Amino acid sequence: MFKEANEVYFRQAERLAPGDPVINAEWGLLFLEKYEVDEAQKSFKIALTSDETNVAARVGLAHLLAEQNPPNAKAAIEQALKVNPNSVPAHLFVAESALDDRRLDDARASIDTALKVNPNSLEARSLQAAMAFIQGRDAEFERMAQEILTINPTYGDVYRTAGDHLARQYRFDEAVIMTRRALTVDPNNSRAKADLGLQLMRAGDEAAARTSLEAAYQGDPFQSSLLTKNLLQVLDELENEFETITDGRIVMKLHKSEVGVMREHALPLAKEALAALEKHYNFTAQGPLLVEMFPKHDGFAVRTLGLPGMIGALGACFGRVVTLDSPRARQPGDFNWQETLWHEMAHVITLQMSKNRIPRWLSEGTSVFEERRGRPEWGRETDTTFVQAFDEGKLLKLADLNEGFSDPRMITIAYYQASLVVDHLINTYGEPKFHDFIRSYGRGLETEQAVKEVYATNLDAIQKSFDAYLEKEYAAARRALKRPDVKEVETLDAMKALATANPESFAVQMQLALRLAEGGDNAGAIQAAERAAKLLPRASGENNPHRVIAGIAQKAGDKPRAARALEDVLKIDHSDVEVARTLVSLVEPMGDAARTEAAYRRIVDVDPFDGKAEAALGRLALRRKDTGTAVRSFKSALATNPADRASAHTDLAEALVAAGQLKEAKTETLNALELAPSYDRALDLLLKINEAGGG
Repeated sequence: MFKEANEVYFRQAERLAPGDPVINAEWGLLFLEKYEVDEAQKSFKIALTSDETNVAARVGLAHLLAEQNPPNAKAAIEQALKVNPNSVPAHLFVAESALDDRRLDDARASIDTALKVNPNSLEARSLQAAMAFIQGRDAEFERMAQEILTINPTYGDVYRTAGDHLARQYRFDEAVIMTRRALTVDPNNSRAKADLGLQLMRAGDEAAARTSLEAAYQGDPFQSSLLTKNLLQVLDELENEFETITDGRIVMKLHKSEVGVMREHALPLAKEALAALEKHYNFTAQGPLLVEMFPKHDGFAVRTLGLPGMIGALGACFGRVVTLDSPRARQPGDFNWQETLWHEMAHVITLQMSKNRIPRWLSEGTSVFEERRGRPEWGRETDTTFVQAFDEGKLLKLADLNEGFSDPRMITIAYYQASLVVDHLINTYGEPKFHDFIRSYGRGLETEQAVKEVYATNLDAIQKSFDAYLEKEYAAARRALKRPDVKEVETLDAMKALATANPESFAVQMQLALRLAEGGDNAGAIQAAERAAKLLPRASGENNPHRVIAGIAQKAGDKPRAARALEDVLKIDHSDVEVARTLVSLVEPMGDAARTEAAYRRIVDVDPFDGKAEAALGRLALRRKDTGTAVRSFKSALATNPADRASAHTDLAEALVAAGQLKEAKTETLNALELAPSYDRALDLLLKINEAGGG
């Protein structure tokens, strides 16, 4: 009776004892169960303000922080255990976190500690059983489950807990089976129904997911969690506001306001990625593969987790389901949606090859590695940040790499480091062995066992060889990051002397470039920036030396040099659409069609809703008789709803004529004339089509 508990009894208790820590801790746990995050946090804070030693509030706060800030969640649990070393909920939180990170020995130890405190804790025994199933000890799981049901015959949570942890391990098909078993024991378990709904969505069965979620909601709408309501809302949006396109194994859902543009971009890229990846891995992915692209980030977040948020995430993959932000979910230039889609399609391969048992570090590392293989400019944005972390001794050991993905302070470094581990394994042992490594997880092996079986070595040896690889690969970059220990350099001559004395210091060469530019020595400034670029060829953002060169050259009126510099900027900062637009303004007047088309392509790749760039790309493609690209570009341009739609229809019609599609060309020409009956270009084209037999 959640509604009555919240609206009557907890409120009355709070009026009688304002700020009481026990009341507010329990009230917070109620909100936590219903995913009312803000209200739960408010209650826990009130409880801890009144009594900072309140263990229930500390544990509840840890659950709130677990997804977004694991280090703070860990601190909250440590404080709880310091107050009460025998807190079963605290030990179980530690166990679940360890299980998520695949630290199985740590998980087992925490469960054992909880059971020493309370041998009959159904929650602890259920987690113990879940761990047995995850490790492939099926008979032991069944025995443990029956023992729990002997204590409480209606305790369906023994199966729900196992299903939850299978889902947290990305084993969604197994999770669905297990959670359905929970409902056979306890048919009214609304939490199990909600869990099943989310698991089915991640498995790609949205119709069955709706049935389960509606069942969770219909029993008592007031008892349904926010997660259930959110998931039903996003299913409504997918059904009513999205269009479904099926092409082979790929089923793509695009918002109706975006489908005209994105069907010309997202679907071909998904097909290209799938074909390339399947060829690389000699593996055919099981379909259908559901790809859903959301124009609002919170839509993506709710579809993925059931709750808004996930601010740093751009995409997700569950094996047969991919969800991601569309280009319009964020400001143009904030990210490259193509890179994200390719990354997630790589997850399709590695998850399915490993039967969804691959550890996160290896799956993410492979996806970033495949970004670089997909396009030379992708997957390198973090290189300099990684070198800095390496130089400061902040890298994680391979045995701990999975934990880095649960730490917001380390996650960016962990992604890149994992991709370099993949690169090292492939270069050292060959690609076929790497494929065997991925598959070995599908047989239930963990990393240590997989390394021994596939590579005939151990993780310590891999660590040693990886460290040597990093030392060799990044020796020059680490030297480039060194800064001389000097105070402010006041004169230009002193700056020149410092640069001469420190020829391998990136920061010194960049500073010299800026000082020379200020003094009007543009040639010297560009030379200094070029030296900096050689020292750190992957420096990105404002630290990209090619940006400095472009600025100096533009100011000096040297457009050819500025254009070359901007092209070099985009080799690293490939999602910077404004740089691409500036590049177009420089190369187009030069009459270099190939460079102009490449620049427009940069714009369209990041911001396919730029209708002018789409149309320009179409005209350039048509000029070199690439009718396929021209038709796609003009279709996209028309779908952006340009001001001159008659001209856009005629552009598309001309491309269709060139492609030999006269019937379609006539339709577009008539569409143009309906908007502008006396439009000469359309009238002339209609005559040409009729003469060619297109009438």
